[in-house]
Parts: sequence; C-alpha cells; structure tokens
Amino acid sequence: MTNYLPIDPAVLAKCALYPQYIEAKLGFRNHWYPTLLSEELKEGEFRTHALLGDKLLLTRNGGKVHCVRDRCLHRGVPFSRKIECYKPGTVTCWYHGFTYNMDNGELSDIITHPKSNMIGKLRIPSFRTQEAQGLIFVFMGDIEPPPLSDDVPPGFLDADQEVCARRVEVSSNWRLGCENGFDSTHIFIHKDSPLVEGNDLLLPLGLVPTSRDTFEVVDNETGPKGVFDHLFEHCEPVFEGKVGGKTVLHGHMGATQVAYNISMWLPCGLRVMPWPGAGMIQFEFYVPIDEHRHFYFQTIAKKVGNDAERGAFRDEFRDKWVDLALKSFNNDDIWAREAQQEFYINDEAWTREHLFEADRNISQWRQLASRRNRGLQRKEHLL
Repeated sequence: MTNYLPIDPAVLAKCALYPQYIEAKLGFRNHWYPTLLSEELKEGEFRTHALLGDKLLLTRNGGKVHCVRDRCLHRGVPFSRKIECYKPGTVTCWYHGFTYNMDNGELSDIITHPKSNMIGKLRIPSFRTQEAQGLIFVFMGDIEPPPLSDDVPPGFLDADQEVCARRVEVSSNWRLGCENGFDSTHIFIHKDSPLVEGNDLLLPLGLVPTSRDTFEVVDNETGPKGVFDHLFEHCEPVFEGKVGGKTVLHGHMGATQVAYNISMWLPCGLRVMPWPGAGMIQFEFYVPIDEHRHFYFQTIAKKVGNDAERGAFRDEFRDKWVDLALKSFNNDDIWAREAQQEFYINDEAWTREHLFEADRNISQWRQLASRRNRGLQRKEHLL
C-alpha cells in the first residue's frame, strides 16, 4: 500500500495553471494503462502487480486475462503471499479458504464454511483488461471504459505494424518520465550515446522554438488528447555549443534525420516519429506504480506486409535496437529521471522550478492533462 500524502493547498494555489496535474502523484483514474507484456503472463499463471498505488493480481484463463485487487475481503491478506487455485478462473485465499471468481471478483465459495451467508454477496474489486500490440492493458477506474484508442497515442493500434516492447522499473514519479520524454532540449544528455554514432543521427545539442506553431494541442471531444511538438518544422537546431562565447562542443551532423515531431498523450503515452531510425516509431508509456516509481514501457513499431517481415523486425529489435536504442540511449533518460526525483519528491519543487522558453510544450502538456483527465487516483480508492 502506498504512503500517499495529499498536496499542500498552498502549493496548488501557486500552480493554478495545472493543479490536478500537480495532485496526480498516483496518476489519473478512469484510464487504460499498460500493465504487463503479454508474454509475461502465461496460461494459468498468476502475477501480482502494483499500479497507481494499488496492488493487483492477474491471471490468464482460457487465453483471457483477469485482474482483481490482491487482497482478501476477510482479513485483508494478499492472495499472492501463497497462490492457491483449485479451479481455473478462481483464486483461493491461503488463510481461511475464501474463494473468488477472477472474472468479476465475486466470493463464490468459502472452503472452511461452505454454507456461509456471505457467499455470493461480496466482491473484491475487479478491473477490465484488454490486450493489444503485445501489451496487457488494465482499466483503473469505476466508469464504463472508453475505447482503448482514446488512451494511447494515435497510430499505436494500427494493425499493419509490428510492435516490439520491453518493460523496466524506474525510481521516479511517472510525471518525470512523461516530461523527460517530451523535453526537446534534454537531448543534450544523449550527445555521447552510442546510438548517435551507431545510427549516424542528425542530433543537435538543443532545439529552440521559433514560433508558437511549434506546439499543437489536440483536445477533441472524442479520441486521444495530447500535445504535439513539431520539432524540425518550427525550431532552430543548436549544433554549436558555446560557453563564454567560446565553442566547446558540437552536435552530431549525421545523415539520419529523426524525430520530426514528438507528442505526449493522456494518460501517459509518448510518440516519437521517426525513431530510432527511418520507418520506425517509438511509443513509450510511463505508468505509475506509486508516487515514487513508474514502469517504463519502451516499444518500437514498424510497418510490415507479411509474417516474414514481422519476424525479421522482431529479430532486428532483439539483436540491434534493444541494446543500441532502448538501453544505451534511453538509460540516459532513466538516470536523468531518477536524479530529478531527489528534487521533485518535495511538493514545493513544482513552485521552485524555473522553466524556460523551450519548456512551453511541457507547460501545455501539464495544462491539458490537468484539464482533460477523467479523475485523480486518490488514497480513498485504495481502501
């Protein structure tokens, strides 16, 4: 269970442009979130998993994924301490034999008291699930779920592409993941990455916005909601780094131009295109575990025409891009987020930061997320 503390009202008053975003330590409720890779949950297997401060139990039965809260209603112990399952599609609490239907959370049996009046009258919280592009999504909320397409970046669900993914845990709040990925001048930390030379990237030290058209907010009533940063259309790249008027380093003048635009989408998805090379798109998700950690889903997608091309891209992903892009390049991002956490762990940090001109995309993202989320995940939701 998280030790979540509410935000000081004085801090919220200072962050009047995006108060709900500042409150969203545990993320936004009533949204779909990627939770596991499909390959991480085999038929008949149980997995415990933390999400938005809650502790979940997932299983796969007959190919379908089921998800309930990992806590027995009787005395509050976690099922995952010792999984007992005597009938597919159920879980039995190891303490007193309370048995629940994994599909809807209903108390179906009590092994130690088979005639109890409680049977059929109680339910543990259960959560909708959906699988897409090799990821298991869970709907964390209590309203009728919207289409999954409303909660992922545009294009992620396209059927004519192969999506390959990995998942790692990062010791920082999820919002620092979003803002790091969407930060156009953080590319400075990647100047020495092996990917720059290895893929001969055209990568400046920074990008200076030259027009208000650099940033585009997508805020339609239906469909996904996000902010575009049209990097190379309305930005001046900085290739010559100077200190005191003296040139001290240079950006990389490679032949491979990437990242024409990046975009950030509710509740926590990034799209970078093309990346890490021509014909590919990197989609990332920064999924809250609790207020101090998030899951970092890294996926690369490529259009394919047949099974042979799908297989070839899977091999390319495994043999090249995992090490060159997702590890050697994105490990810099993980390191930066965890360094930021030391500052932003204090609520006052949101009022003491000093954003500059290039951070307007981050400000736009915070405002959109504060305005258009479907609710905050709060401590009372975890009780």
